[in-house]
Amino acid sequence: MRKLVLFLHASLDGFVEGPNGEMDIGWVSYDADLEKHAKEILSTADTVIWGRGTYQMMHSYWPSVPSNPSASQHERNHAEWIEKTAKIVFSTTLEKVEWNNSRLVKEDVEEEINNLKQQPGKDMVILGSPRFAHHLMQLDLIDEYKITVSPVLIGKGLPLFQGLKEKINLKLIENKTFDSGAIGLVYQTVR
Repeated sequence: MRKLVLFLHASLDGFVEGPNGEMDIGWVSYDADLEKHAKEILSTADTVIWGRGTYQMMHSYWPSVPSNPSASQHERNHAEWIEKTAKIVFSTTLEKVEWNNSRLVKEDVEEEINNLKQQPGKDMVILGSPRFAHHLMQLDLIDEYKITVSPVLIGKGLPLFQGLKEKINLKLIENKTFDSGAIGLVYQTVR
């Protein structure tokens, strides 16, 4: 059975967005080690899960990367991966999604995720979309949490965990320390 994996960058004080809604720009200790770590995580997935806001942000940026002469090789590789990867967007307000290999789901989140888990293929990754991830946490649909913690305190913003109504037990299955001081954590949901 496929797993639903949450992959997010967080500050040491537990925020995944800054106070003005910025997602990890300027405060994640992103370097060649974290690029390699992210590539390893994404290599285990063939489907990206997004909420509306992250989909719109990603769609406004990544399709333009291959033609951008200042894009790094890492950015070009990621753009190529994301272009060919299945993208499932959950939104009650969008009318359509237009990116290659994208599909819109407007209702029945829990049923849709459970159906996707039964399909053949690699894992599914929630790439960003922290607000949608909060909703999926409340439904206990996330099977693994792959969190990169950067050595920075940002003081306020959107917390990694929010709105949980019940305890979710987790088991640490992997941890890595990077030269930048960041830590990569992998927790599995214990059911």
